[in-house]
Amino acid sequence: MIFVPQHDKMDCGPACLAMITSYYGKTFRLAFLRDQSFISKEGVSLLGISEASKKIGLNTISAKLKTQELSNEFLPCILHWNQNHFVVLQKISKNFLNGKTFYKIADPGYGFVYLNEEKFNKSWLSDGEKGVALLLEPSEAFYNYSLPKEKKLSISYLLKYLRPFKVQVWWMFLLLTIGTIITLVFPLLTQKLIDEGVNKRNLSITTYILLAQLAFFFGNIIIDVFRNWMVLFVGTKINIQIISDFLKKLLKLPIKFFDTKFMGDFNQRIQDHERIENFLTSQSLITLFSIITFIAFFGILWYYDFRILVVYMSLTLVSVIWSLYWLKKRKILDYFKFQQRSENQESIYEIINGVSEMKLNQFEDFKRKEWEQIQQRLFKINFRILKLDQIQVSGFDFINQIKNILVTFLSAYFVIKGHMTLGALLSVSYIIGQMNSPVNQLINFFRSLQDAKLSLARLNEVQNNTEEEQENQVPLLSQKYTEQNGIEKGIYFKNVSFQYEGPQSPYVLKDINLFIPDGKITAIVGASGSGKTTLMKMLLKFYEPVKGEIKFNHLNINEVSPTDLRKNCGVVMQDGFIFSDTIERNIATSDENVDYEKLNKALYTANITSFVDDLPLGLNTKIGASGNGISGGQKQRILIARAVYKNPHFILFDEATSALDAENEKIIHDNLQSFFKGKTVIIVAHRLSTVKNADQIIVLKNGEIVEQGNHQELVNKKADYFNLVKNQLELGN
Repeated sequence: MIFVPQHDKMDCGPACLAMITSYYGKTFRLAFLRDQSFISKEGVSLLGISEASKKIGLNTISAKLKTQELSNEFLPCILHWNQNHFVVLQKISKNFLNGKTFYKIADPGYGFVYLNEEKFNKSWLSDGEKGVALLLEPSEAFYNYSLPKEKKLSISYLLKYLRPFKVQVWWMFLLLTIGTIITLVFPLLTQKLIDEGVNKRNLSITTYILLAQLAFFFGNIIIDVFRNWMVLFVGTKINIQIISDFLKKLLKLPIKFFDTKFMGDFNQRIQDHERIENFLTSQSLITLFSIITFIAFFGILWYYDFRILVVYMSLTLVSVIWSLYWLKKRKILDYFKFQQRSENQESIYEIINGVSEMKLNQFEDFKRKEWEQIQQRLFKINFRILKLDQIQVSGFDFINQIKNILVTFLSAYFVIKGHMTLGALLSVSYIIGQMNSPVNQLINFFRSLQDAKLSLARLNEVQNNTEEEQENQVPLLSQKYTEQNGIEKGIYFKNVSFQYEGPQSPYVLKDINLFIPDGKITAIVGASGSGKTTLMKMLLKFYEPVKGEIKFNHLNINEVSPTDLRKNCGVVMQDGFIFSDTIERNIATSDENVDYEKLNKALYTANITSFVDDLPLGLNTKIGASGNGISGGQKQRILIARAVYKNPHFILFDEATSALDAENEKIIHDNLQSFFKGKTVIIVAHRLSTVKNADQIIVLKNGEIVEQGNHQELVNKKADYFNLVKNQLELGN
């Protein structure tokens, strides 16, 4: 069984499944299994893992078992661990000496671990007696399942980032070449210094050689200065381009991709790119010239005595193999470190952004201790990495030291026997010292290459995701939309159903048949959790229906360009975002040249003109990210002004006035009525006074439409709508 580490916080389930499939001889991409497992921000469920298993041809049985009921014939299997995690139970064995049972666990967040029965039961048993296990067995369909093709990013993909800097790279190449030649001159000068200067007592030759060494030394310093400048310049430019391309791709992905990710995951991936830049700009070129230097010194050493070279090369090979063995073990720990650093950033982000609520609810100590626990886990991983590094470095240094001593002994022996001059001995000693540096550089190169490949794999997860914008999609207001062809103009929901977590999960929306007429106001009401916001998000192509279809006249929503659809929609969501920018830029978001006539109209409609005028910098006042520094009502008015400024054909308001006082709400409601004329408006609201003038009202309950009509018709029915509004509008019984 191949160990598969989890890449992100929520990947433990798919990682376990990937390990199981590897045991049965097939390697599935973690990203593919993640997509099949219906992961949400709350994590993956056993049901989601089971559904993914069935799709690839594994038969599954979910069971609550006692520890004694587990046996090797069921293994490997997936266990629900500590009530919030999944691991693979690979093997159960008994100690021959004391007869105690041990369990081999593959934890995707830690590695392989052996546990005695007491520790195993503590983590696995959920009710003190039984634990949850998912037993898996391959069917014929599993072996016939064709693995999805993956376009892998290779190191050659990264080399394209060097192409715009050919001139700078050639200059670095030239400087490193000169530096290498200078380095090769030093051992020859050392030999001449001893044999021609010191041994022959020739002061002038000694002086000239020392002055030459000084000149070459200063030349090396100057070359290093210029090279470092160029490495900084090229490295910075490449790093900016890599991260820019990453963000560009990221912003083209569908919303559902972001549903399973945390802030820390993205921050850590961006920081990860520094390792790629370091590999491209520093390690590659330096290692190339280290190898050239090594080969040159190799030839000089052969010239002095091939027996010295054989001893040196044999022990060098042993030291390199030793280092590569430990580097391979270090690879898995890198995933764990990435995950813990991601959690650390997420925790800090939450503490800073939630400081007000923490203080109000005396949550500071709990969150601080939670952060300390993350630091403890990070410390443990860093300690494991340090332990591996120390073993690798200590062994490498020990072998090198033996090598240096043996080579020095051989050289001294040849001098004593008259086979080599004293100058040659010093020259060999110098060469050995210089050859150690390229070997060290080679090991650093392999480490940097490993880091770059791991970062590339994480980059690959984003690059391999399908963009939501496809070539065959058309603009919303295309000919297919504008032609009526005998049907009433508007938006059609036909048998639309939706669920978040796979086929067995509860329906958020079920069999929705709905017509939203063009140019009219449609209100959607219902209790919390009835599916109102989900319905609106489906209209914006954030999610696709599990069943059924949504049409704009004859145009299926799947044929519509998501970018163009949203361009034609003015939207205020419950969780609308205020950017860390000026009020002007928060309203006229994408317009480089602001239309102030439209802007003033938007400010008036949202009743925010007086608020802006009272600010010292007016529209140029900068407000904090997520609306820090302004009230909830002011934030909502800015969001309304943003939607009005776009002046689109479709308006979607989700609880757009919930934070407003009655006076402001009435003013804005009245202002919006003229703005709504001729537009298709969809309003989701709890406060029903904002929807009573709608042309039609849709009542949702448990994801289904239970009533439909205008305000008066629904009130007269005295059913669900009546119960929703009677307290707010004081209708009595």
